[in-house]
Amino acid sequence: MDSILEIREILSRLKSRVSVRFVHRKGNAAADFLAKQGAENGRVIEMISTTFLLLGLALCLHVAECTPKTTPLDNIVFAALNCRKHSAVLTDFGGVGDGKTSNTKAFASAINKLSGLASDGGAMLIVPPGKWLTGSFNLTSHFTLYIHKDAVLLGSQDESEWPEVAILPSYGRGRDAPGRLSSLIFGTNLTDVVVTGGNGTIDGQGAPWWKKFRNDKLNVTRPYLIQILFSNQVQISNLTLVNSPSWNVHTIYCSDVVIQWMTVLAPIDSPNTDGINPDSCTNTRIEDCYIVSGDDCIAVKSGWDQYGNKVGMPTQQLVIRRLTCISPDSATIALGSEMSGGIQDVRIEDITAINTQSGVRIKTAVGRGAFVRDIYVRRMFMKTMKYVFWMTGSYGEHPDNGFDPKALPEIKRINYRDIVAENVTYSARLDGITNDPFTGICISNVTITLTEKPKKLQWNCTNVEGVTSNVTPPACDLLPEKKPMECLFPEDRLPIEDVKLKSCSIASTVA
Repeated sequence: MDSILEIREILSRLKSRVSVRFVHRKGNAAADFLAKQGAENGRVIEMISTTFLLLGLALCLHVAECTPKTTPLDNIVFAALNCRKHSAVLTDFGGVGDGKTSNTKAFASAINKLSGLASDGGAMLIVPPGKWLTGSFNLTSHFTLYIHKDAVLLGSQDESEWPEVAILPSYGRGRDAPGRLSSLIFGTNLTDVVVTGGNGTIDGQGAPWWKKFRNDKLNVTRPYLIQILFSNQVQISNLTLVNSPSWNVHTIYCSDVVIQWMTVLAPIDSPNTDGINPDSCTNTRIEDCYIVSGDDCIAVKSGWDQYGNKVGMPTQQLVIRRLTCISPDSATIALGSEMSGGIQDVRIEDITAINTQSGVRIKTAVGRGAFVRDIYVRRMFMKTMKYVFWMTGSYGEHPDNGFDPKALPEIKRINYRDIVAENVTYSARLDGITNDPFTGICISNVTITLTEKPKKLQWNCTNVEGVTSNVTPPACDLLPEKKPMECLFPEDRLPIEDVKLKSCSIASTVA
Protein backbone atom coordinates (compact mmCIF):
# COMPACT_ATOMS: atom_id res chain seq x y z
CA MET A 1 0.00 0.00 0.00
CA ASP A 2 2.89 2.39 0.71
CA SER A 3 4.10 1.91 -2.87
CA ILE A 4 0.66 2.73 -4.26
CA LEU A 5 0.47 5.89 -2.19
CA GLU A 6 3.93 6.92 -3.39
CA ILE A 7 3.02 6.37 -7.03
CA ARG A 8 -0.26 8.28 -6.64
CA GLU A 9 1.76 11.22 -5.36
CA ILE A 10 4.29 10.93 -8.18
CA LEU A 11 1.49 10.62 -10.73
CA SER A 12 -0.10 13.83 -9.50
CA ARG A 13 3.19 15.63 -10.07
CA LEU A 14 3.56 14.15 -13.56
CA LYS A 15 0.03 14.95 -14.76
CA SER A 16 0.80 18.62 -15.21
CA ARG A 17 3.70 17.79 -17.54
CA VAL A 18 2.76 14.70 -19.51
CA SER A 19 0.09 14.57 -22.20
CA VAL A 20 -2.53 11.81 -22.26
CA ARG A 21 -1.07 10.51 -25.51
CA PHE A 22 2.37 10.25 -23.94
CA VAL A 23 1.03 8.46 -20.87
CA HIS A 24 -0.87 5.98 -23.04
CA ARG A 25 2.28 4.99 -24.92
CA LYS A 26 4.32 4.56 -21.83
CA GLY A 27 1.72 2.58 -19.94
CA ASN A 28 1.00 -0.02 -22.60
CA ALA A 29 4.61 -0.60 -23.66
CA ALA A 30 5.99 -0.85 -20.18
CA ALA A 31 3.27 -3.22 -18.99
CA ASP A 32 4.36 -5.72 -21.66
CA PHE A 33 7.96 -5.38 -20.52
CA LEU A 34 7.20 -5.85 -16.85
CA ALA A 35 5.17 -8.99 -17.49
CA LYS A 36 8.41 -10.64 -18.63
CA GLN A 37 10.44 -9.56 -15.64
CA GLY A 38 8.49 -11.38 -12.94
CA ALA A 39 9.02 -10.53 -9.32
CA GLU A 40 12.83 -10.61 -9.30
CA ASN A 41 13.17 -6.93 -8.50
CA GLY A 42 10.72 -6.93 -5.61
CA ARG A 43 9.50 -3.58 -4.45
CA VAL A 44 10.95 -1.69 -7.45
CA ILE A 45 8.88 -3.74 -9.89
CA GLU A 46 5.82 -3.39 -7.65
CA MET A 47 6.20 0.39 -7.74
CA ILE A 48 6.68 0.50 -11.52
CA SER A 49 3.79 -1.89 -12.19
CA THR A 50 1.49 0.17 -10.00
CA THR A 51 2.51 3.29 -11.88
CA PHE A 52 1.51 1.78 -15.20
CA LEU A 53 -1.78 0.49 -13.80
CA LEU A 54 -2.68 3.94 -12.54
CA LEU A 55 -1.62 5.54 -15.79
CA GLY A 56 -3.74 3.10 -17.77
CA LEU A 57 -6.75 3.77 -15.56
CA ALA A 58 -6.24 7.50 -15.94
CA LEU A 59 -6.18 7.11 -19.70
CA CYS A 60 -9.48 5.22 -19.78
CA LEU A 61 -11.14 8.19 -18.16
CA HIS A 62 -10.19 10.28 -21.19
CA VAL A 63 -10.91 7.94 -24.11
CA ALA A 64 -14.02 6.08 -25.25
CA GLU A 65 -12.42 2.65 -25.39
CA CYS A 66 -9.18 0.91 -24.48
CA THR A 67 -9.37 -2.09 -26.82
CA PRO A 68 -6.39 -2.06 -29.20
CA LYS A 69 -7.09 -2.03 -32.91
CA THR A 70 -4.79 -2.47 -35.88
CA THR A 71 -4.52 0.76 -37.85
CA PRO A 72 -4.84 0.31 -41.65
CA LEU A 73 -1.64 1.37 -43.39
CA ASP A 74 -3.45 3.99 -45.46
CA ASN A 75 -4.78 5.67 -42.28
CA ILE A 76 -1.41 6.24 -40.63
CA VAL A 77 -0.62 9.84 -39.67
CA PHE A 78 2.58 10.78 -37.86
CA ALA A 79 4.86 13.73 -37.11
CA ALA A 80 8.22 14.05 -38.87
CA LEU A 81 10.88 16.53 -39.85
CA ASN A 82 9.95 15.94 -43.49
CA CYS A 83 7.26 13.95 -45.31
CA ARG A 84 8.04 11.61 -48.22
CA LYS A 85 6.69 11.47 -51.73
CA HIS A 86 7.08 7.69 -52.08
CA SER A 87 6.46 4.72 -49.81
CA ALA A 88 6.80 0.95 -49.79
CA VAL A 89 6.11 -1.94 -47.41
CA LEU A 90 8.75 -4.42 -46.27
CA THR A 91 6.71 -7.31 -47.68
CA ASP A 92 7.15 -5.80 -51.16
CA PHE A 93 10.77 -6.91 -50.89
CA GLY A 94 10.21 -10.43 -49.57
CA GLY A 95 9.85 -9.61 -45.88
CA VAL A 96 8.26 -12.32 -43.73
CA GLY A 97 6.90 -11.33 -40.32
CA ASP A 98 6.77 -14.73 -38.63
CA GLY A 99 9.47 -14.07 -36.03
CA LYS A 100 11.63 -16.87 -37.46
CA THR A 101 12.61 -15.88 -41.00
CA SER A 102 15.57 -13.51 -41.34
CA ASN A 103 14.63 -10.19 -42.95
CA THR A 104 18.14 -8.74 -43.11
CA LYS A 105 18.28 -9.06 -46.89
CA ALA A 106 14.73 -7.73 -47.27
CA PHE A 107 15.63 -4.56 -45.35
CA ALA A 108 18.83 -4.11 -47.37
CA SER A 109 17.02 -4.63 -50.67
CA ALA A 110 14.20 -2.24 -49.75
CA ILE A 111 16.45 0.56 -48.55
CA ASN A 112 18.78 0.18 -51.52
CA LYS A 113 15.82 0.55 -53.90
CA LEU A 114 14.29 3.48 -52.02
CA SER A 115 17.61 5.34 -51.79
CA GLY A 116 17.27 6.06 -55.51
CA LEU A 117 14.26 8.26 -54.73
CA ALA A 118 16.14 10.63 -52.44
CA SER A 119 16.21 13.40 -55.07
CA ASP A 120 12.54 12.89 -55.95
CA GLY A 121 10.86 13.73 -52.63
CA GLY A 122 12.37 10.90 -50.63
CA ALA A 123 10.85 7.59 -49.58
CA MET A 124 9.43 5.76 -46.60
CA LEU A 125 9.71 2.07 -45.71
CA ILE A 126 6.83 0.74 -43.64
CA VAL A 127 7.30 -2.22 -41.33
CA PRO A 128 3.75 -3.64 -41.07
CA PRO A 129 2.23 -5.71 -38.23
CA GLY A 130 4.21 -8.85 -37.50
CA LYS A 131 7.44 -10.05 -35.89
CA TRP A 132 10.40 -9.21 -38.09
CA LEU A 133 13.64 -11.00 -37.27
CA THR A 134 16.65 -9.13 -38.63
CA GLY A 135 20.32 -8.44 -38.30
CA SER A 136 21.95 -5.07 -38.84
CA PHE A 137 20.87 -2.88 -41.77
CA ASN A 138 21.86 0.57 -43.03
CA LEU A 139 19.67 3.64 -43.52
CA THR A 140 19.87 6.19 -46.33
CA SER A 141 19.27 9.94 -46.75
CA HIS A 142 15.87 11.61 -47.24
CA PHE A 143 14.34 8.48 -45.82
CA THR A 144 11.82 7.44 -43.16
CA LEU A 145 11.68 4.05 -41.48
CA TYR A 146 8.18 3.68 -40.03
CA ILE A 147 7.49 0.82 -37.59
CA HIS A 148 3.78 0.07 -37.22
CA LYS A 149 2.36 -0.06 -33.70
CA ASP A 150 1.73 -3.80 -34.08
CA ALA A 151 5.17 -4.53 -35.51
CA VAL A 152 8.13 -5.90 -33.55
CA LEU A 153 11.70 -5.90 -34.90
CA LEU A 154 13.64 -8.76 -33.33
CA GLY A 155 17.42 -8.61 -33.17
CA SER A 156 18.94 -11.72 -34.74
CA GLN A 157 20.70 -14.26 -32.53
CA ASP A 158 22.98 -15.13 -35.46
CA GLU A 159 26.15 -13.11 -34.91
CA SER A 160 27.04 -13.37 -38.59
CA GLU A 161 24.19 -10.92 -39.24
CA TRP A 162 25.98 -8.25 -37.19
CA PRO A 163 28.97 -7.08 -39.29
CA GLU A 164 32.01 -5.51 -37.69
CA VAL A 165 32.38 -1.78 -38.41
CA ALA A 166 35.13 0.81 -38.06
CA ILE A 167 36.23 2.04 -34.65
CA LEU A 168 34.85 5.44 -33.66
CA PRO A 169 37.74 7.92 -34.08
CA SER A 170 36.99 9.73 -30.80
CA TYR A 171 37.15 6.45 -28.83
CA GLY A 172 40.13 4.60 -30.30
CA ARG A 173 38.61 1.21 -29.57
CA GLY A 174 35.30 -0.47 -28.73
CA ARG A 175 33.90 -0.19 -25.23
CA ASP A 176 33.79 -3.95 -24.47
CA ALA A 177 36.69 -5.08 -26.65
CA PRO A 178 38.97 -3.57 -29.31
CA GLY A 179 36.51 -4.07 -32.19
CA ARG A 180 32.81 -3.26 -32.44
CA LEU A 181 29.71 -4.54 -34.23
CA SER A 182 27.22 -2.54 -36.27
CA SER A 183 24.02 -1.49 -34.55
CA LEU A 184 20.71 -3.07 -35.47
CA ILE A 185 19.65 0.15 -37.23
CA PHE A 186 22.74 1.94 -38.52
CA GLY A 187 23.38 5.06 -40.56
CA THR A 188 26.37 7.22 -41.44
CA ASN A 189 26.91 10.40 -43.48
CA LEU A 190 23.18 10.97 -43.87
CA THR A 191 20.96 14.01 -44.32
CA ASP A 192 17.29 14.05 -43.33
CA VAL A 193 16.70 10.61 -41.82
CA VAL A 194 13.70 9.64 -39.65
CA VAL A 195 13.23 6.50 -37.57
CA THR A 196 9.72 6.56 -36.13
CA GLY A 197 6.49 4.65 -35.82
CA GLY A 198 3.19 4.24 -34.05
CA ASN A 199 4.99 3.13 -30.90
CA GLY A 200 6.26 0.05 -32.70
CA THR A 201 8.77 -2.11 -30.81
CA ILE A 202 12.43 -2.92 -31.38
CA ASP A 203 13.52 -5.88 -29.26
CA GLY A 204 17.26 -6.42 -29.21
CA GLN A 205 16.93 -9.84 -27.51
CA GLY A 206 19.97 -8.87 -25.50
CA ALA A 207 20.08 -11.63 -22.87
CA PRO A 208 22.74 -13.78 -24.66
CA TRP A 209 24.93 -10.70 -25.08
CA TRP A 210 24.58 -9.78 -21.39
CA LYS A 211 25.58 -13.34 -20.44
CA LYS A 212 28.69 -13.17 -22.61
CA PHE A 213 29.62 -9.82 -21.08
CA ARG A 214 29.24 -11.09 -17.52
CA ASN A 215 31.26 -14.21 -18.32
CA ASP A 216 34.00 -12.22 -20.06
CA LYS A 217 33.36 -14.08 -23.33
CA LEU A 218 33.19 -11.09 -25.68
CA ASN A 219 35.87 -10.55 -28.30
CA VAL A 220 34.06 -7.61 -29.89
CA THR A 221 31.90 -4.76 -28.55
CA ARG A 222 28.19 -5.53 -28.32
CA PRO A 223 25.85 -3.89 -30.86
CA TYR A 224 23.49 -1.01 -30.04
CA LEU A 225 19.90 -0.78 -31.23
CA ILE A 226 20.11 2.54 -33.12
CA GLN A 227 23.33 4.35 -34.04
CA ILE A 228 23.57 7.34 -36.38
CA LEU A 229 26.98 8.85 -37.27
CA PHE A 230 28.16 11.96 -39.13
CA SER A 231 24.61 13.01 -40.00
CA ASN A 232 22.32 16.02 -39.85
CA GLN A 233 18.56 16.45 -39.61
CA VAL A 234 17.99 13.28 -37.60
CA GLN A 235 14.73 12.25 -35.93
CA ILE A 236 14.21 9.21 -33.68
CA SER A 237 10.74 9.11 -32.15
CA ASN A 238 7.62 7.28 -31.01
CA LEU A 239 9.19 3.84 -30.56
CA THR A 240 9.59 1.32 -27.77
CA LEU A 241 13.08 -0.15 -27.40
CA VAL A 242 13.54 -3.22 -25.20
CA ASN A 243 16.38 -5.53 -24.22
CA SER A 244 19.21 -3.88 -26.11
CA PRO A 245 22.50 -5.82 -26.09
CA SER A 246 24.17 -2.58 -24.90
CA TRP A 247 23.35 1.11 -25.49
CA ASN A 248 19.93 1.81 -26.97
CA VAL A 249 20.22 5.07 -28.94
CA HIS A 250 23.60 6.56 -29.89
CA THR A 251 23.85 9.67 -32.05
CA ILE A 252 27.48 10.65 -32.65
CA TYR A 253 29.08 13.43 -34.75
CA CYS A 254 25.56 14.64 -35.64
CA SER A 255 23.74 17.98 -35.76
CA ASP A 256 20.10 19.03 -35.66
CA VAL A 257 18.78 15.97 -33.84
CA VAL A 258 15.28 15.42 -32.41
CA ILE A 259 14.65 12.45 -30.11
CA GLN A 260 11.18 12.33 -28.56
CA TRP A 261 8.32 10.13 -27.38
CA MET A 262 10.63 7.20 -26.74
CA THR A 263 10.09 4.33 -24.31
CA VAL A 264 13.32 2.51 -23.44
CA LEU A 265 13.11 -0.58 -21.22
CA ALA A 266 15.79 -2.92 -19.92
CA PRO A 267 16.13 -5.04 -16.78
CA ILE A 268 17.63 -2.88 -14.05
CA ASP A 269 20.56 -5.29 -13.71
CA SER A 270 21.37 -5.46 -17.44
CA PRO A 271 24.91 -4.25 -18.24
CA ASN A 272 25.52 -0.94 -20.04
CA THR A 273 21.97 -0.56 -21.34
CA ASP A 274 22.13 3.25 -21.44
CA GLY A 275 18.92 4.78 -22.74
CA ILE A 276 19.96 7.68 -24.99
CA ASN A 277 23.55 8.80 -25.56
CA PRO A 278 24.12 12.07 -27.47
CA ASP A 279 27.82 12.09 -28.30
CA SER A 280 29.80 14.89 -29.98
CA CYS A 281 26.53 16.34 -31.28
CA THR A 282 25.39 19.93 -31.78
CA ASN A 283 21.82 21.20 -31.53
CA THR A 284 19.95 18.24 -30.04
CA ARG A 285 16.48 18.05 -28.46
CA ILE A 286 15.52 15.09 -26.25
CA GLU A 287 12.03 15.26 -24.77
CA ASP A 288 9.05 13.28 -23.50
CA CYS A 289 10.91 10.02 -22.92
CA TYR A 290 10.43 7.23 -20.38
CA ILE A 291 13.45 5.09 -19.57
CA VAL A 292 14.01 2.09 -17.29
CA SER A 293 17.67 1.09 -17.52
CA GLY A 294 20.50 -0.94 -16.11
CA ASP A 295 22.76 2.06 -16.66
CA ASP A 296 22.38 5.84 -17.12
CA CYS A 297 19.02 6.83 -18.54
CA ILE A 298 20.77 9.51 -20.60
CA ALA A 299 24.56 9.76 -20.91
CA VAL A 300 26.05 12.83 -22.59
CA LYS A 301 29.44 12.07 -24.14
CA SER A 302 32.12 13.44 -26.48
CA GLY A 303 34.99 10.98 -26.78
CA TRP A 304 37.53 9.15 -24.67
CA ASP A 305 40.85 10.58 -23.49
CA GLN A 306 43.47 11.36 -26.16
CA TYR A 307 41.18 10.16 -28.96
CA GLY A 308 38.41 12.52 -27.95
CA ASN A 309 40.95 15.34 -27.48
CA LYS A 310 42.22 14.82 -31.03
CA VAL A 311 38.78 14.79 -32.68
CA GLY A 312 37.73 17.74 -30.53
CA MET A 313 33.96 17.65 -31.22
CA PRO A 314 31.99 18.82 -28.16
CA THR A 315 28.42 17.99 -27.34
CA GLN A 316 26.74 21.39 -27.19
CA GLN A 317 23.41 23.14 -27.54
CA LEU A 318 21.58 20.22 -25.95
CA VAL A 319 18.14 20.43 -24.34
CA ILE A 320 16.68 17.55 -22.30
CA ARG A 321 13.18 17.93 -20.88
CA ARG A 322 10.26 15.93 -19.59
CA LEU A 323 12.24 12.77 -18.92
CA THR A 324 11.12 10.08 -16.48
CA CYS A 325 13.91 7.75 -15.36
CA ILE A 326 14.19 4.59 -13.24
CA SER A 327 17.74 3.31 -12.79
CA PRO A 328 18.64 2.06 -9.29
CA ASP A 329 22.37 1.70 -10.02
CA SER A 330 23.07 4.68 -12.28
CA ALA A 331 22.31 8.30 -13.08
CA THR A 332 19.21 10.00 -14.36
CA ILE A 333 21.48 12.04 -16.64
CA ALA A 334 25.25 11.59 -16.72
CA LEU A 335 27.69 14.09 -18.19
CA GLY A 336 30.66 11.88 -19.09
CA SER A 337 32.66 10.05 -18.26
CA GLU A 338 33.83 10.04 -21.88
CA MET A 339 33.81 13.84 -22.28
CA SER A 340 37.20 14.49 -23.90
CA GLY A 341 35.77 16.56 -26.74
CA GLY A 342 33.98 18.80 -24.25
CA ILE A 343 30.39 19.29 -23.10
CA GLN A 344 28.84 22.75 -22.98
CA ASP A 345 25.52 24.61 -23.04
CA VAL A 346 23.30 21.80 -21.77
CA ARG A 347 19.79 22.70 -20.58
CA ILE A 348 17.89 20.18 -18.49
CA GLU A 349 14.38 20.76 -17.13
CA ASP A 350 11.22 19.05 -15.89
CA ILE A 351 12.81 15.75 -14.93
CA THR A 352 11.38 12.96 -12.76
CA ALA A 353 13.61 10.27 -11.25
CA ILE A 354 12.22 7.33 -9.26
CA ASN A 355 14.38 4.84 -7.36
CA THR A 356 17.48 6.03 -9.19
CA GLN A 357 21.05 6.25 -7.93
CA SER A 358 21.65 9.93 -8.69
CA GLY A 359 20.27 12.98 -10.44
CA VAL A 360 22.40 14.90 -12.95
CA ARG A 361 25.87 13.47 -12.39
CA ILE A 362 29.24 14.68 -13.68
CA LYS A 363 31.82 11.93 -14.32
CA THR A 364 35.40 12.68 -15.36
CA ALA A 365 39.03 11.87 -14.53
CA VAL A 366 42.64 12.87 -14.91
CA GLY A 367 43.54 12.16 -18.54
CA ARG A 368 40.20 13.25 -19.96
CA GLY A 369 41.13 16.89 -20.59
CA ALA A 370 38.52 19.15 -22.24
CA PHE A 371 35.64 20.64 -20.25
CA VAL A 372 32.14 20.38 -18.84
CA ARG A 373 30.77 23.91 -18.53
CA ASP A 374 27.63 26.00 -18.73
CA ILE A 375 25.29 23.29 -17.48
CA TYR A 376 21.80 24.37 -16.40
CA VAL A 377 19.32 22.19 -14.50
CA ARG A 378 15.91 23.15 -13.12
CA ARG A 379 12.63 21.65 -11.97
CA MET A 380 13.56 18.13 -10.95
CA PHE A 381 11.50 15.83 -8.75
CA MET A 382 13.22 12.78 -7.30
CA LYS A 383 11.85 9.96 -5.16
CA THR A 384 13.96 7.30 -3.43
CA MET A 385 17.49 8.29 -4.35
CA LYS A 386 20.95 7.39 -3.14
CA TYR A 387 22.38 10.79 -4.16
CA VAL A 388 20.74 14.01 -5.30
CA PHE A 389 24.02 15.65 -6.39
CA TRP A 390 27.06 13.61 -7.44
CA MET A 391 30.25 14.73 -9.15
CA THR A 392 33.18 12.38 -9.61
CA GLY A 393 36.73 13.41 -10.59
CA SER A 394 38.22 9.92 -10.37
CA TYR A 395 36.23 7.94 -12.94
CA GLY A 396 39.49 6.46 -14.12
CA GLU A 397 38.76 3.94 -16.88
CA HIS A 398 40.98 4.60 -19.95
CA PRO A 399 41.06 3.15 -23.50
CA ASP A 400 44.79 2.39 -23.24
CA ASN A 401 47.97 3.66 -21.63
CA GLY A 402 48.43 6.46 -24.17
CA PHE A 403 46.38 9.05 -22.28
CA ASP A 404 48.06 12.22 -21.04
CA PRO A 405 48.18 12.29 -17.21
CA LYS A 406 48.55 16.09 -17.44
CA ALA A 407 45.27 16.45 -19.34
CA LEU A 408 42.99 17.82 -16.63
CA PRO A 409 39.29 18.47 -17.27
CA GLU A 410 37.82 21.91 -16.64
CA ILE A 411 34.51 21.68 -14.77
CA LYS A 412 32.84 25.05 -14.21
CA ARG A 413 29.57 26.98 -14.21
CA ILE A 414 27.33 24.11 -13.13
CA ASN A 415 23.86 25.34 -12.12
CA TYR A 416 21.04 23.51 -10.31
CA ARG A 417 17.80 25.06 -9.09
CA ASP A 418 14.22 24.25 -8.09
CA ILE A 419 14.69 20.64 -7.00
CA VAL A 420 12.60 18.50 -4.67
CA ALA A 421 13.94 15.12 -3.56
CA GLU A 422 12.37 12.66 -1.12
CA ASN A 423 13.57 9.53 0.64
CA VAL A 424 17.24 10.34 0.04
CA THR A 425 20.28 8.59 1.54
CA TYR A 426 22.98 11.17 0.66
CA SER A 427 22.27 14.79 -0.28
CA ALA A 428 25.54 15.22 -2.16
CA ARG A 429 28.94 13.75 -2.90
CA LEU A 430 31.06 16.25 -4.78
CA ASP A 431 34.63 15.15 -5.46
CA GLY A 432 36.76 17.38 -7.65
CA ILE A 433 40.40 16.78 -8.56
CA THR A 434 43.38 17.83 -6.48
CA ASN A 435 44.86 21.04 -7.97
CA ASP A 436 41.96 21.05 -10.45
CA PRO A 437 38.84 22.00 -8.47
CA PHE A 438 35.36 22.05 -9.95
CA THR A 439 34.34 25.72 -9.83
CA GLY A 440 31.33 27.93 -10.30
CA ILE A 441 28.88 25.44 -8.79
CA CYS A 442 25.54 27.07 -7.97
CA ILE A 443 22.68 25.27 -6.19
CA SER A 444 19.49 27.10 -5.22
CA ASN A 445 15.96 26.40 -3.98
CA VAL A 446 16.46 22.73 -3.12
CA THR A 447 14.47 20.72 -0.57
CA ILE A 448 15.74 17.27 0.33
CA THR A 449 13.99 14.98 2.78
CA LEU A 450 15.92 12.00 4.02
CA THR A 451 15.31 8.28 4.33
CA GLU A 452 14.71 6.76 7.74
CA LYS A 453 18.37 5.75 7.88
CA PRO A 454 20.34 8.53 6.16
CA LYS A 455 24.10 8.89 6.15
CA LYS A 456 25.39 11.08 8.94
CA LEU A 457 27.54 13.22 6.60
CA GLN A 458 24.99 14.57 4.13
CA TRP A 459 27.28 16.82 2.07
CA ASN A 460 30.69 15.30 1.33
CA CYS A 461 32.72 17.88 -0.63
CA THR A 462 36.35 18.00 -1.74
CA ASN A 463 38.05 20.21 -4.34
CA VAL A 464 34.91 22.13 -5.28
CA GLU A 465 33.99 25.82 -5.19
CA GLY A 466 30.63 27.53 -5.42
CA VAL A 467 27.57 28.85 -3.59
CA THR A 468 24.17 27.70 -2.42
CA SER A 469 20.93 29.47 -1.55
CA ASN A 470 17.84 28.14 0.21
CA VAL A 471 19.08 24.55 0.34
CA THR A 472 17.88 22.00 2.90
CA PRO A 473 19.73 20.29 4.49
CA PRO A 474 22.48 22.94 4.44
CA ALA A 475 25.42 22.35 2.13
CA CYS A 476 29.08 21.90 2.99
CA ASP A 477 31.42 24.78 3.86
CA LEU A 478 32.90 24.77 0.35
CA LEU A 479 29.47 25.82 -0.98
CA PRO A 480 28.52 28.60 1.45
CA GLU A 481 25.01 29.99 1.77
CA LYS A 482 24.46 33.32 0.00
CA LYS A 483 21.60 35.78 0.26
CA PRO A 484 18.42 34.70 -1.56
CA MET A 485 19.29 34.16 -5.20
CA GLU A 486 18.47 31.93 -8.16
CA CYS A 487 21.07 30.02 -10.10
CA LEU A 488 21.14 30.76 -13.81
CA PHE A 489 18.96 29.17 -16.46
CA PRO A 490 19.16 30.76 -19.94
CA GLU A 491 16.18 32.74 -21.19
CA ASP A 492 17.09 32.40 -24.87
CA ARG A 493 16.09 29.39 -26.95
CA LEU A 494 18.35 26.98 -28.77
CA PRO A 495 17.76 26.67 -32.53
CA ILE A 496 16.59 23.06 -32.20
CA GLU A 497 13.79 24.12 -29.85
CA ASP A 498 12.09 26.00 -32.69
CA VAL A 499 12.19 23.09 -35.15
CA LYS A 500 8.59 22.02 -35.77
CA LEU A 501 7.54 18.61 -37.04
CA LYS A 502 5.18 18.23 -39.97
CA SER A 503 2.05 16.10 -40.09
CA CYS A 504 2.74 13.26 -42.54
CA SER A 505 0.79 10.31 -43.88
CA ILE A 506 1.46 7.31 -46.08
CA ALA A 507 2.48 8.47 -49.53
CA SER A 508 -0.02 7.79 -52.29
CA THR A 509 2.78 6.93 -54.71
CA VAL A 510 4.14 3.49 -53.90
CA ALA A 511 7.69 2.80 -54.99
